[in-house]
This record gives sequence, C-alpha cells and structure tokens, in this order.
Amino acid sequence: MKKKYQNGFFIFGLLVLAIMVTQLSFEQVWQGLKHAGYWFFAVLALWGALYVLNTASWHLIIKGVCSQPADKDIPAKPVPFAWLYKVTISGFALNYATPGGLMGGEPYRVMELAPKIGTERASASVILYAMTHIFSHFWFWLVSAIVFFFVHPTNFILDILLATTVVFTSLGIWFFTAGYRKGLANRLMNILRHIPFVKKWAGPFVERHREQLDTIDRQIAALHRQNPYDFVGAVLLEFFCRVLSALEIFFILLVLMPSVNFVNCVLILAFTSLFANLLFFMPLQLGGREGGFLMSTTTLGISASAGIFVALIVRIRELIWTGIGLLLIKLNKKKN
Repeated sequence: MKKKYQNGFFIFGLLVLAIMVTQLSFEQVWQGLKHAGYWFFAVLALWGALYVLNTASWHLIIKGVCSQPADKDIPAKPVPFAWLYKVTISGFALNYATPGGLMGGEPYRVMELAPKIGTERASASVILYAMTHIFSHFWFWLVSAIVFFFVHPTNFILDILLATTVVFTSLGIWFFTAGYRKGLANRLMNILRHIPFVKKWAGPFVERHREQLDTIDRQIAALHRQNPYDFVGAVLLEFFCRVLSALEIFFILLVLMPSVNFVNCVLILAFTSLFANLLFFMPLQLGGREGGFLMSTTTLGISASAGIFVALIVRIRELIWTGIGLLLIKLNKKKN
C-alpha cells in the first residue's frame, strides 16, 4: 500500500479513537479496571486468540480464491499467516472506528492484500470474508434464539421477539446463501446505485469496472461450488469465534457472581450484538452496545449494575484493541 494511503487510514482511525476516548469517564474507567483485576488481562488475551480464528478463516478463503483464475498478469504470492494476522487486527480496528462498519476496514484490507495476490483476488477474498463474518452472525443469532426458547421461560412479548429474530435471521441466511451461489459484488453495487449521495459515484464506477465485478462474482460463486470444504471451514471458524467470544462476558461476570452460567453469557452476547448491529451507523456502536447489555442482562435476571459493568469493560477492551490495530498499520514496511 502507498504510504499516503497508509497514513490516511492511520490518522482517520486515530482521530475517531480520540473522540471515543473523550466519551468515557476516566474515574469510572479506573474503578472498573480495579474491580475487574486480572480478569481484564484475560479478556485482552482472549481477543488476541479470537483474532487468530478470524485470520484462519480469511486465510482459508484466500487459499480458495487464489486457486481460481484471475489477474493473470499478477501471479499470487504466498500470504504469511503472521502478516495476515496483523492486517486482520488493523482491519477490525478501522471497522470499529468507522460509522457503517465495513466502510473502513475492508478497503484497507484490499489495498494491503492486492500487491500479493492481485486486485481482483484481493477484492473477492475481502468481500467473501466480510460475507462469511456476517453470515456467521446470522447463524449465531438464529441458534441463540432457539436455545433461549428451550432454556428460559418466556412470555407473550418475548415469544414475539424471538419469532421476529428467527424470521429476520432466516431471511439473512437465505440472502447470503444466494449471494454465495451467484456472487454479491454486482448486487451490492446495484443497491448503491439507488442510494442518494452515493449513486452519483456508484453508477460510473459500475460501468467502468463491470468486467472486474463480474470476475469477482465468478470467484465468489466458484469458491462456494468448487471448494466447499474451505467455505464450510471458514464459516465454522467464524461461528465458533462468536461462541468463544462469550468467554469475555463470562470472565467479567465472574468478578461479580462466581456461579455465572456460560450459556447465559452466549445469550447475552447474541442479543447484545444483534441490537448493536441494528445501529451499525454509529462508530463503535456507541450507546447501542450499552443498551443491548442492559436489556439482555435484565431479561436473563442479572442486575442492571452488572450489565453496566460488563459494557464498560467491553468498551475499554475495544478501545485498547482498536489502538493496537491502528499502531500495527504504522508497522508496515514501506512499499513502492
């Protein structure tokens, strides 16, 4: 990636991160960290491991995409896992800090990966990974809604909410399954062509890059059809990453209640992330994440103060890993 683009990503992320930090009460943060104790370091280490699973999923997708013909003038080079791990962390850091999520990290990943495997392969692998990441969320929410129905008593309002969640997630799974079979690049760009303010850019872009978009869609469909094991493996890695990330809530709640139940932590994470993702336009999902924790913990019979404590520690962890990801952008070697 050119140095000026690298600096642009870094400065933008740093500015947004500084704004996020100013929204926190430093006294409250310090009290929360003292209360969490060594469990906070366990939470930080957990996400270092979870990013390994994210990287492994993306690495599988890159391997499958590179087996397809594209960018014939640019032979694919080996993609070191350690280097991809660094790019994965930086990409998520930019996504956390960017309103709309995928508008930050994905262009960065494409620009970093393109010199190694070509622009078309890089674009296809990044789109596929983003699809797989979101696809696993829909499965996680669907499974969690079904589990909740069987392990917790419900009432009429909860039944409606669970049924709505099942319908919503099932439609999401259907949409992404169709996208895997037929490709999604052209579909997404055609949607952008009808959005105000964006359509003036999207229309000419589609016309100029129609051939490349068609190639990317063929690669997406080919991976799903010709490399089913890589596809299934990537989805499972992302799904289990969602489940294991509930350990973060488990570790934090252990500070308050030693008898905490891991299944409840999975359900808290599922419904908090669902609520927060409905507010995708907010940087770091400010407010949405905290509100989701409050609603999900109180619904499961956990005190509101515990929900606030969990939200605070999770927010601090996100800010720290966002800062780490931004610093890793600057560790890139200078490229022509």
